[in-house]
Amino acid sequence: MFAPFVSRRLQRHGIHYAWVVMALTFLAMLVTSAALGLPGAMLQPLSQEFGWTTEQLSSVFAVRFALFGLLGPFAAVFIMRFGLRRVVAIALTIIGFTIGLATQVTQLWQLFLLWGLLLGFGSGTVAMVLGAIVANRWFTERRGLVMGLLAGSTATGQLIFLPVAAWLIEHLGWRYAVLPVCIAAAAVVVLISLLMKDNPADLGLRPYGEAAGAAAPAAAPVPLGFTGPFKVLAEASRNRTFWILAGTFFVCGLSTNGLLQTHFISLCGDRGLGPVPAASVLSMMGVFDLFGTTLSGYLSDRYDNRKLLMAYYGLRGLSLLWLPYSDFTLVGLSMFAMFYGLDWIATVPPTVKLSAAEFGKEKAGLVFGWVFAAHQLGAATAAYAAGVIRTVLLTYNPALTAAGLACLLAAIGVLAIRKPAAAAPLAMAPARS
Repeated sequence: MFAPFVSRRLQRHGIHYAWVVMALTFLAMLVTSAALGLPGAMLQPLSQEFGWTTEQLSSVFAVRFALFGLLGPFAAVFIMRFGLRRVVAIALTIIGFTIGLATQVTQLWQLFLLWGLLLGFGSGTVAMVLGAIVANRWFTERRGLVMGLLAGSTATGQLIFLPVAAWLIEHLGWRYAVLPVCIAAAAVVVLISLLMKDNPADLGLRPYGEAAGAAAPAAAPVPLGFTGPFKVLAEASRNRTFWILAGTFFVCGLSTNGLLQTHFISLCGDRGLGPVPAASVLSMMGVFDLFGTTLSGYLSDRYDNRKLLMAYYGLRGLSLLWLPYSDFTLVGLSMFAMFYGLDWIATVPPTVKLSAAEFGKEKAGLVFGWVFAAHQLGAATAAYAAGVIRTVLLTYNPALTAAGLACLLAAIGVLAIRKPAAAAPLAMAPARS
């Protein structure tokens, strides 16, 4: 509605509208990450009020993570068919309602429906795939930096919302802690409806940094039907690089969202640390992650992305192996927050860049969608397995050790990716109109 007017005003000051779309996408992904991280702060309050075990609640969170990832490839199709603005606005509306309605639950199946299925569906359509599509569609230059900034939205959501949620839980109860996320989701829906545009061409623009004489991209890079993602998967699965990226990203999800984002506050509670200090440590991780992921995007435009991934996974693995020995003191947790936080989501820009380099810019969104699905299957595995380990052994230490060792293996595995050369698009016939 207001996009053409805003675009003209920005052009007078030499600002491309791509940065507005990037900012809107950042806000949408920020709210989504806050909604996904919020249930982790609720684990102990829900257990105390309803008597549900850590294993039972972890199973709900595992379903949410799995759907969040598995819907990624289809989210790319939804966005290509129905447009960025419509898909993102509907997804955020679903997220806001499911977070709010959960305050009325009395049975575990109700929580499973709201925070497992519906939240997983809503968040899955605003997953990291959205960032990859925006970065590739709106930017020719600075694509790695943009992807780093968008990936950093996860850290920013954690930084802003989790300490507030922990304070509300401690002073007013867990039901009040959902209000900031619900309000933020409603506000972003309004902004998206007013300002989001699907393509630069809608405003008579070219992607940021694209030369005036550059050839226009194909109108339909993949078949826009339900089978499109499966065709892309069938082609990509014949490529060794795809399996290495998917396998290492599985480890990425296992060692971040599924383990620490879900269980860190509960882990600190086992060591005598209250929810507000624990959420503050998560927030501190968010500060370092926002810096680290943005820097990762900058570096991914300039250096070998395989070596960057090796460094990120190696540092994360060592951090997780050290965490049980930190004694959970202020100094120990601060050191962990710094080293672990620097590469929480720093793996995203190099992984997106390697996907685009191997499979072509046109297919990057869908291919990365399947790679991201592996990420969230790893997150679901850790969310549930860590809950079972905590219930049976009364400690999270084995889960932390296993995740740390998996990261070290991933650090070695990424070196098996062949060095990117010219992009080699997947051999697939274009869609018929």
